[in-house]
Amino acid sequence: MSTSDAFRRATALTEVRTAFGGRAFEAQPQPVPWPKAYGGDTVAQSVAAALRTVGDDRALHSVHSTFLRGVDVAEPVHYDVEIIRDGRGFSTRHVRGHQHGKLAFMATASFHVPEPFPEHGPAMPQVPSPDTLPSSADALAGHVGPDIEYWSYGRSFDMRHVPGPVYLEVEGGRAAHQAVWVRSFDRLDDDPRTHQVAIAYVCDYTILEPVLRVLGLPWRAEGLVTASLDHAMWFHSAARADEWLLYAQESAGIADGRGLGLGRFYTQDGRLVATVAQEGMIRPGRPL
Repeated sequence: MSTSDAFRRATALTEVRTAFGGRAFEAQPQPVPWPKAYGGDTVAQSVAAALRTVGDDRALHSVHSTFLRGVDVAEPVHYDVEIIRDGRGFSTRHVRGHQHGKLAFMATASFHVPEPFPEHGPAMPQVPSPDTLPSSADALAGHVGPDIEYWSYGRSFDMRHVPGPVYLEVEGGRAAHQAVWVRSFDRLDDDPRTHQVAIAYVCDYTILEPVLRVLGLPWRAEGLVTASLDHAMWFHSAARADEWLLYAQESAGIADGRGLGLGRFYTQDGRLVATVAQEGMIRPGRPL
């Protein structure tokens, strides 16, 4: 499966004219089996747009996003990037995503000139090696449907769950945590920014799954509707998204039809790469 069918769409930006002194870009959402776009696609496209406006001397260290409306997969999204500040060590950008004449998405991205400094982070959970675990395609073998094809091959990344996926049923019980090994199907280029965009892209696919586990809801649960509400992400150090990363996740709270997921990305040698927090709407379609 070629990564170009999904993730690389996030970086295929076309620059367009803008009137307020910043810069503007357009990007086409990737096809999905549902009417509304995948939220990580929108985050990655906004990150890619913001990255186009800062110097090569600085790297993305955080992005804070709010999802205002569902994005139509059939139409491009227009991203306005406002240049808030460029300092000696930090830069700030505000990104607004418009579609059909309405504001659909907002993000604030911060960039930092890297500095040599000690690293510290929580220890990586001890989980089986990705080579010993089934891929999504393996776990879904024998099942059919547009969603099956998409989960198996259409998301640009190989994903291997511990204790097991929640596509058709909640495998592994109602634990409030899980881990997912992720790696892009294709080799990516050597630009560190490409890998930051790739990690921003993949982070939204599974971040709410611990919430679904607690509630006993697989993705195929009849009537289930979920939506990303807001999202925060911090990058701690560089890593390649085409090498295995462990995405350790937990449900941090569920109430009032909303769930909060927390996640951390680690390299295979245990180095903390990024931290994610995301709140999502959960409408189960049946009494819980």
